[in-house]
Amino acid sequence: MTNMDLLLVVILGLCGAGIVLPLAVEERRIPMALGSLGVLASIALLCLSGVSLFGDVSFHASLWTIPSLATLTLSLDRLSALFLFVAGLVLLPGSIFASGNLSAYLGKYSLRTFCVAYFALFATLVLIPLSADALSFLMLWELMSILIYLLVNFEHELPEHTRAGYLMLAIGEAGTILIALAFIILARGGSLEFASMKAIGNAFGEQARWAVFLLAFFGFGVKAGLIPVNFWLPQAYTSAPRPFVPVLAGATLNLGLYGIVRVNGDLLPVATVGPGLVALIIGSVTALLGILYATTQSDLKTLLAHSSIENAGIITAAFGAGFIFVASNHPAIAAIAFAAAFYHMANHSIYKTLLFCATGTVDSSVGTRSIDRLGGLIKTMPLTAGFFLVGALSIAALPPFNGFVSEWLTLQAMLQSAELASTGVKIVFAICGAILALTAGLAVTCFVKAFAMAFLGMSRSESAAQAPRARVSAAVPMAFLAVLCFLLGVAPTYVIPVLDGAIAPIAHQALAADALVPPFFSRNIHHGELPAGFVADFHKLGAQIGQSVMPGRGLVVLHRGTAANPVVFAMSTSYMAVVLLLMLLGAYVVFRLIVARDRSVERRTVWDGGIRRLLPEMTYTGTGFSNPVRVIFEAVFRPTTVEDTRETVGKHFRAAIRRTRGENHVLDRLVLDPISDAALWVANGFARMHHGFLNAYVFYGLGALLAALLVARLA
Repeated sequence: MTNMDLLLVVILGLCGAGIVLPLAVEERRIPMALGSLGVLASIALLCLSGVSLFGDVSFHASLWTIPSLATLTLSLDRLSALFLFVAGLVLLPGSIFASGNLSAYLGKYSLRTFCVAYFALFATLVLIPLSADALSFLMLWELMSILIYLLVNFEHELPEHTRAGYLMLAIGEAGTILIALAFIILARGGSLEFASMKAIGNAFGEQARWAVFLLAFFGFGVKAGLIPVNFWLPQAYTSAPRPFVPVLAGATLNLGLYGIVRVNGDLLPVATVGPGLVALIIGSVTALLGILYATTQSDLKTLLAHSSIENAGIITAAFGAGFIFVASNHPAIAAIAFAAAFYHMANHSIYKTLLFCATGTVDSSVGTRSIDRLGGLIKTMPLTAGFFLVGALSIAALPPFNGFVSEWLTLQAMLQSAELASTGVKIVFAICGAILALTAGLAVTCFVKAFAMAFLGMSRSESAAQAPRARVSAAVPMAFLAVLCFLLGVAPTYVIPVLDGAIAPIAHQALAADALVPPFFSRNIHHGELPAGFVADFHKLGAQIGQSVMPGRGLVVLHRGTAANPVVFAMSTSYMAVVLLLMLLGAYVVFRLIVARDRSVERRTVWDGGIRRLLPEMTYTGTGFSNPVRVIFEAVFRPTTVEDTRETVGKHFRAAIRRTRGENHVLDRLVLDPISDAALWVANGFARMHHGFLNAYVFYGLGALLAALLVARLA
């Protein structure tokens, strides 16, 4: 047994212990068991995937053969290792957070059920990226869908949670059918093994390639949260129990993205620009709609759910750009696009897990997630506020945190469309790039609202004013994730070379590191990798600073062009972080030593425009903050008026106006409502046929018989 075999056995063994142990111990001890076993299994998962991701060690194991179908196979390459490593980074703090929050359900719901389903899902999250044949992949995918349903519907006594779980399961089953059809087409050679499917890829015609792409893209897009099949996601994320939602958002969503890139980038690579354009457009529109609806939400959990849709759209748009550049024979630029996509996938998992942990902590301490009833939490929950701020800065793509790097790379990859020959494709890139830029701006608005209205200002409820501080089981995972947000932000030149191995199978070359991380730390400026003058100019700018204490190629992300335009784009969050720190320290020193040197501090009552005391209901709310977005994008939201009443005195003097507006999601309006109306019209047509007249029924039968005879005759 090799080390890789042993690590996999350890992971599955710990998951098995997590399934069996809760059945044998007291229920009050289950949270501790879940946390301990979850942490150990996550560390083993990080070791297994890290050996492959950092050391380029592969893994392959044949389990057993099902006659005339397939040999069930497990295989680990660097693409699957990347997704497993990110899952490990989520499951490690997620297990600690779950163990600390699970006790709140003791006596209300079965903790044994939660623990069994949690570790069964843990095992499927490991095995799905390892699956190397369609049969085992589909069986595990179906098992994963059922387990997620059980965990989302954990609080099953609440009707809205049950409805959300059923909706998620139904849409997930539709996606599974599409995925199965894609694999059936890929298995035209008679084998369900991925290696065989990949070997006969050149035999597929354009129509078959389009069929596989569309089936896989929208089938996996259900799990990834892409339009038009993502209407289940906000409800499921909002209904998911507090201990599970960080793992749901940080780990399971990535499996949809993995399926898209595995099928359309590896098993049957996209050969024309058409599928890439579909992915680019769908991803861009998904991102914009996701952030629009996130900005207008007042429930923190629902806001983050819509934000997950936005980030999935950004990643998919980057995939689409990569597919287009591969089909257009620009492998280096394709590698940049895929590097941006994978980087953003990892970043989203980290900061979204952090934000859901912080939101769960607020919910458990205050008893509400409504932004309009929070406020002032930075005074009562300073640690949670600080960690939420890190997550908000990261997801808003502000330097020096991780979201900035991946979104900046995504936009830079969009700008490289100038290298393409087709004017039409360039126009699509320009429009999608503008959409993503607008999305980035709205994301800043959204999370300024989320942090400011929840944590700053006055407390707008008694429970918010008296909220207890975060427990250790919540503070530790949030601190771990916040550090990761910072490290992934300031060290992109170390992350990109790691991503290179995962990019190679889909970009057909490992080019991301060479295209983005010049070796400025080389001792000899006359080395052959870069022109000597080019390196010397950047050394004068300080690109070599840090080479005496840090390993690697350098700290500058830079894409080189031609001699006429030697630098296409350049950035260094490493140096940026140092400069920002020095600026903050400088401002602090100037203020303390010069401005406030001989001044004393006096605390007095703040003047409130003549009002004796400013009441919480007089302050700005999250709803008011986001109202400009509602007005500007009224054509998208188009809310419906649920209540519109006026109270008057003597029919002349208006005393009160009450107007309640309901949300009418654009997908419901444009996709679901027409489908349901058409189905209802057909059903009503059949209903009118059942009127009880025997002669008419005989006529129906005779007509059907004549139609069958006519079809048989023509055939």
